[in-house]
Formats: sequence, structure tokens, C-alpha cells
Amino acid sequence: MNNLIHAVQHYGEGLQAVAKRGDRSDRREFLKIAGATLALFGIASCSDDPTNPVPGTVTLTNDDFGILNFAYALEQLEAAFYTKVVDSFYSGGASDERTIMTDVRDDEKSHVAFFQAALGTKAIASLSVNFSAIDFSNRTKVLQTAYTFEDVGVSAYNGAAQFLSDVKFVGAAAEIVSVEARHASVMRDLLNPKTAAFSDDLITPGGLDFARKPSEILPLVKPYITTTINSQLP
Repeated sequence: MNNLIHAVQHYGEGLQAVAKRGDRSDRREFLKIAGATLALFGIASCSDDPTNPVPGTVTLTNDDFGILNFAYALEQLEAAFYTKVVDSFYSGGASDERTIMTDVRDDEKSHVAFFQAALGTKAIASLSVNFSAIDFSNRTKVLQTAYTFEDVGVSAYNGAAQFLSDVKFVGAAAEIVSVEARHASVMRDLLNPKTAAFSDDLITPGGLDFARKPSEILPLVKPYITTTINSQLP
């Protein structure tokens, strides 16, 4: 566990340094290196006990690993969605929308790689997804789904952080949720440019974003995930 914590800390510090330089190519190169480093730390820190003994199912245990796997599951869903968006890009969008969607896809893939490497043998299996209800040729439908996924993701991180016992994991989650919040704002602005839609009604009167517990999030994403998820999380 200590090795995993050090790996998460290393990842966060490195990502902050790259962010200050503002070069996305540097960031992608760092993520490749960080992923390899996390794999060494993460796999060494985990036991060989299988997390998912039943084929076709994944289990989210009621501990820090369960919370991290919960986040990993959501990142898998988002990465798969944006990959589909980029691979079958809709028509009618602004000239820079493909670039934006590609960058968001890359962010989500980076998050997936981070959790996969950090969790090591404690990582749940790759999830099977079903996006048949989404018309990927319809720009409005894609953007509505995108900001819905992002809003769900932000509220999921906000709600799950309270259940993490190690503060280092809270820090890592905070760094990722800030990226997800940017994604949500971008999608809302693309759908309704130059309006207040970038924040919409998701901010409480106290200026705080909403938070949902894992037990509230999983039913929202279940229609898009065909893998059975057995959750022990609150």
C-alpha cells in the first residue's frame, strides 16, 4: 500500500510540473513514463488474490481499492465513449471540435492508464460497454451525452472522496476531478456557446458542486455497462 501511495504522489507531482509548461505533447510523454512507473509500484504493492473471481463480473470492495476501482470503471466508460465519438465523428460541428474531442479522449485514456497501473493486480477487469442508445451521428445527442457523463463523473469523485481513508488518494482524485470539471464546461459551451451553460444549475447556493455517493452513481451508468458490477460501496 505504501508503494502505491508513493506512486500516486509521484504521478501528481509530475503532472503538475508538465501542466505548468502547458505543452500537451510533454504531458502525453509524461503520462507514458508515469504509467510505466506506476505499474512497477502498483503491481508490487498488491497481492495476487483475484479481485473478480466470477467471470463477467467485477466487484467493488468497501475500501480504498474499491473506491479507486469505482473511479477506474467510470474512466473506462468515458474513454470508450470519446473513442467512439472520435472514430465516428459527427458532422455540423465547429472546425476545432474534433481536436477538442480528441484531447478529451486522450485525457480519459490517460486516467484509465493511471488507475490500471496504480491498482496493478487489484484492478477490476476491463468493462464491456453498450452505446447502442446513442446516435453518434447527431451532434446534439453526442454533446448532451458527453456533458451528462462528465457531470456524473464530477459528482462521483466529489461524493466518493469522503470514503477514502488515505489522504494521498484524495489528492489524486482532486487532480483528476478538476480535469473532468473542465471537460463538463467545454461540452456545455459547445452545445450552448457564449451563454451561462458552462456552469448551468450544478452549483449549489453555497458555491459548491454536487456530490453523489457510489451507490447513487452506479444506477446512472448501468444502462451503458454490460459487465455486472457487484458493489459493496456506500
